Amino acid sequence: MRYLFALAIILYGLLVVSKASAHEMVPTYPKLKQSYMDGLYTTTMTMFNKRPEVEYYEIGVFTKDWEPIPFVSTYRVFPVPYLSTVTVELFIRDVDQNNITYICSKSKLRKSYETHSAVSSRICSKVKRRGE
Repeated sequence: MRYLFALAIILYGLLVVSKASAHEMVPTYPKLKQSYMDGLYTTTMTMFNKRPEVEYYEIGVFTKDWEPIPFVSTYRVFPVPYLSTVTVELFIRDVDQNNITYICSKSKLRKSYETHSAVSSRICSKVKRRGE
């Protein structure tokens, strides 16, 4: 009986964890590389949407103190259909490349979901420096 109770708790925990999963963004430690344009560095991030209630994500670039850094991409807010992946290329100015610590994605909820108990998720990747 004790074995069945422990198994039920483990299975319940696995269900709760799987439902709590949000979205994924890879690579976990992106590297900046020289762009084909002078004065710019670039990196590519790939998003995977595991949430059926979320259709759009916003991307941002931040310093170690969470101050935003200007960057260029095709879109800052972009659609990622449920169970699909989207790849985003980011361009960062040469003068900002040493200040970047995090590249983050944040789920954007529709107004209709904000009235319910939906939770916005944020995932960040830490930029890998030379020698790290």
